[in-house]
Amino acid sequence: MAKKEEPKIQPNNELEKKIIESFEVFDHSGKQVVDVREIGTILRSLGCCPTEAEIQEVILATENKEATGNVPLINFLPYMCKVMIEHRFYPASAEMLLAAFRYFDKEGRGYLTKEKFAQLMLEEGEPFTQEEFDEMMQTALDPVTDTITYEYYINQLMVEEDITENEESTK
Repeated sequence: MAKKEEPKIQPNNELEKKIIESFEVFDHSGKQVVDVREIGTILRSLGCCPTEAEIQEVILATENKEATGNVPLINFLPYMCKVMIEHRFYPASAEMLLAAFRYFDKEGRGYLTKEKFAQLMLEEGEPFTQEEFDEMMQTALDPVTDTITYEYYINQLMVEEDITENEESTK
C-alpha cells in the first residue's frame, strides 16, 4: 500500500508565507522536505545572516530524526517563525559595523587597505569564501584609491538593504 501523502502546509500569516516560499524553492521533490545542505541558503534568502554554527543549530533542531539529512517543512516552519520573531541571525546594524571598522582602523584614517580588509575577511573569525569576498569587493572597494572607505561602504550596504525591503513590501 502506498504511503499517504501529507497535506500541503498552508500559511496562516505573511511570515509563514515568506518562510514557505523560500523553503519551496529548494524542495526539489515537492514533498515539503529539503536537504540539510540547503538550510544556510534558505536562511540567507530570508534575510538572515547566520554563522555556520547557527546553521548547524537550525539543522539539529529541525532535521528529520528518522531520515537524517532531510529537513521537513513541518519542523522548519515553526522553528523559523520563532527565530524570525526573535530577530535572531539578523545582520549587524550600521552602528555595529562602523564600530568594527573603526576598531581595525587603528590610525583613524576612515578606510582600510584592500590587503587588511582581505586578511580580516578571509582569515579572521568565520572566514568568507573567496567567491563571497570577491562579490563583496565589487561594492566595498574604491577603484581609484584601492581602499575600503568604510563609512561609504556601510551606507551602500544600508541603501541596498532598504531597496530590497521596499521591493519585498511592494510584492
